[in-house]
Amino acid sequence: MRLVTVVGNRPQFIKAAPLSAALRTAGIDEVVVHTGQHWDPTLSAVFFEELGLADPSVTLDLRTADVDAIEAALRVVIADRTPDAVLVYGDTNSTLAGARAGADLGLPVAHVEAGLRSGDLTMPEERNRIEVDRVSAVLFAPDERSAATLRSEGVSGAIHVVGDVMADVAVRFGPLARAHSRILDTLGLEPRTYVLATVHREANVRPERLRRIISGLGGSPLPVVLPAHPRTRGVVAEHEIPVPPSLTVIEPLGYLDFAALASQAAVIATDSGGLQKEAYWYGVPCVTMRPSTEWVDTVATGANVLVDDDPERIAGAIGTAELPADRPPLYGDGHASERIAAVLGGTMPRCAP
Repeated sequence: MRLVTVVGNRPQFIKAAPLSAALRTAGIDEVVVHTGQHWDPTLSAVFFEELGLADPSVTLDLRTADVDAIEAALRVVIADRTPDAVLVYGDTNSTLAGARAGADLGLPVAHVEAGLRSGDLTMPEERNRIEVDRVSAVLFAPDERSAATLRSEGVSGAIHVVGDVMADVAVRFGPLARAHSRILDTLGLEPRTYVLATVHREANVRPERLRRIISGLGGSPLPVVLPAHPRTRGVVAEHEIPVPPSLTVIEPLGYLDFAALASQAAVIATDSGGLQKEAYWYGVPCVTMRPSTEWVDTVATGANVLVDDDPERIAGAIGTAELPADRPPLYGDGHASERIAAVLGGTMPRCAP
């Protein structure tokens, strides 16, 4: 079987690491296409190197998040490589473009992280998820809640509850990161004495909203480290947003350094979907700077709190963040990749053009 896998940004490179290994073990020929939605080396190449991924089979280097442009380029690649199916991850514009291209060419689309919903249709990611799930022939849901959502929406594809591939990553690379990374020494930090923050979503880097978020992070009772996405750094500079002295802005990190920093933080403050889950697996309380989340179970258990962009709520939540005494296991057991590979290794019928 030949599979075209579409990746375009940092979280997808990370998710691809254990699944690509499982696909190789299952004898599946994988053609990895990097769209170039993230093209900065600190957000792309470094992850292929650190996670042991083979170089992408095709690098489009599009340097855009425009869905139509990405889809047009992917259609050419997919038609040339003649795969049996197209695999996409998550909710990015590259994911939507890959799903559209595959479906339009009459190929079954397999969606990893299917069924997630935040309930917030103002988020482009939410609209992407819904459309990708509607055209997918195979839907890999991380949990029963997501599978129930898919059934309630009447999707036509086959639903498989497999767990979350990010749990596979955390199990495989978390201990390695803590053992080998020297990032805490470099930054002069001790474990559990700092806050790790990330701010990168399109809605959060609008100048006034970003100004409020940074102000809230500046009110943290603990020092805050912010590895800044290039887009975030650019908005801060262009609009002269003041950075409080308690907030240290650094360059983006490779996966191992980032995992070491995240897993040893006192609190994580983020707008990332993936990092909310990683915080839970690492046993670090999370403050989410968004009005909604697709990972609602982390909020329901009390391990995560939604604060939107309110400076006082951000600072206050960081100061009081704590984990519940009893945390149930969420989103898998570290073996999602093997389950996905087993499904993909079976017969996947072609869709009608």
